[in-house]
Amino acid sequence: MLGADGRAVDWVKVFLGFGGMVIGQFMAMLDIQIVASSLVQIQSGIGATNDEISWVQTIYLLAEVVIMPLTAYLTKMWGTRTFYVVACVGFIVTSMGTGLSSTVTMMIGFRALQGLFAGAMIPPIFATAMTVFPPERRLTANVIVGLIVTLAPTIGPTLGGHLTDLLSWRWLFFINLPVGALVVFLVWRYADFDKGDPNLAKGVDWWGLGLMTVFLLSMQYVLEEGNGDGWFDDAWILWLTVTAGLTGVAFIWRQLSYWQPIVSLKPFADRNFSLGIVMTFVTGVSLFGGTFLMPIFLGQVRGFSSAEVGTTMLVSGLTMFLSAPIAGRLVRMVDARLAMVGGFSLAAWAIQLGVRVTDQWGFAEFFTLQVARGLGTMCAMIAAQQMSINTLPVTMMKDASGLINLTRNVAGAIGLAVLTTILSHQNAVHFMDLASAASQANPTTQAMMDGLDQMMTAGGLADPDGTARKAMSLMMHRQAAVLSFGDAFAVLALGCWFAAGLALFARPGPAMPPVERAGAH
Repeated sequence: MLGADGRAVDWVKVFLGFGGMVIGQFMAMLDIQIVASSLVQIQSGIGATNDEISWVQTIYLLAEVVIMPLTAYLTKMWGTRTFYVVACVGFIVTSMGTGLSSTVTMMIGFRALQGLFAGAMIPPIFATAMTVFPPERRLTANVIVGLIVTLAPTIGPTLGGHLTDLLSWRWLFFINLPVGALVVFLVWRYADFDKGDPNLAKGVDWWGLGLMTVFLLSMQYVLEEGNGDGWFDDAWILWLTVTAGLTGVAFIWRQLSYWQPIVSLKPFADRNFSLGIVMTFVTGVSLFGGTFLMPIFLGQVRGFSSAEVGTTMLVSGLTMFLSAPIAGRLVRMVDARLAMVGGFSLAAWAIQLGVRVTDQWGFAEFFTLQVARGLGTMCAMIAAQQMSINTLPVTMMKDASGLINLTRNVAGAIGLAVLTTILSHQNAVHFMDLASAASQANPTTQAMMDGLDQMMTAGGLADPDGTARKAMSLMMHRQAAVLSFGDAFAVLALGCWFAAGLALFARPGPAMPPVERAGAH
């Protein structure tokens, strides 16, 4: 069989090398969320405060975002195999250091380095899939990449919770040693896909690197911590926002004017790529936003345990896993624009079901929402990625891959920041509305108060009237929280409807070649 460059290729070695990189990407993405269900145990183990333990998650994401745009430049300079093996070895070492941490400072330091190496392992997969495989095989590779992107964050909390229960929280990080060793072996032995260009080490754009680092760190920090600090009411958040804006503009100018930019922005000249980036942004918000809203609702409103939350959320992961081949076949059969419109519309309809959420919703009520959202998001994601690179030359694939992965991660951060703000703001608004209605001469409210008062009196409480009022306040807080979740689902759905309409403006790409039969040459 011939490769993308027309030469005979040993496909067994290609699949083994690419498979090793896929396992590495899954491991790197899994570690974003694998600690989510075990933060209490980690906090107890290293003696961290509530504010400090949140940095175990935040610092990983900060470091990951900074390195992603640089992967195209570094893989061109060192070659994909060397770069990936170095990143994977670094990930293994820092994972062990994180697992052995005895203080919060030590853990945050190792976790930052772990995120840096993890971010380096994610973008090269997509670039390799688009450059090593011939056109008729690229969509299949794209499906595999999309599957990893969606499945890893979904099952991370569930796997992490069970691993902590069976062994200890330290094994969340120790488990990366045997898996990482397998990745290093497969990639070093079989992933000799390209050669590096040492000349790129000359004339590195250090100013561009510095501006990009400050821009991404400032932006990501604002998104992660802004809501908790009151956004622009906090001087530090305000100044970091200004810093992000100024350095972002300066970074873009530098990359457009420097002779050897560290991050090439040329793919944005292609209309399909620019539209695809918007679609990738929306799918990132939908994927991470839905994965964010439901566990919080089930934990805070329904009082589900970690195991019950994990079981409920597993529906999304299984749907995406099972629907990936179907989605890939659908994208091959129809125009990518139709696949995006259909995928985003299905995801929007599913998420919109959550607008009617009540305090009794559980596994059964969320089942249809998760299945339809998972299928729609998978179709839209694969089609968006395919459209993004369909009209790009192969020479731009590495640059495009870094930008696509960065966009998805930033979209997740922005989505979580927006949804967190909506939940807190709308919760307060709905509670004030409910309290205002209850304070008036409302017969229904008065009847409820009388019933609660009688229950408390029958229970022999010392202050039945005060206890009844407290119970009524708790009920209103609970209802306000439920209504705020409905508002958050509505915003997510609106974003998906917008993307469905925007997909119609893409240019049709070249016809997709048929899949070559096994054994063909």
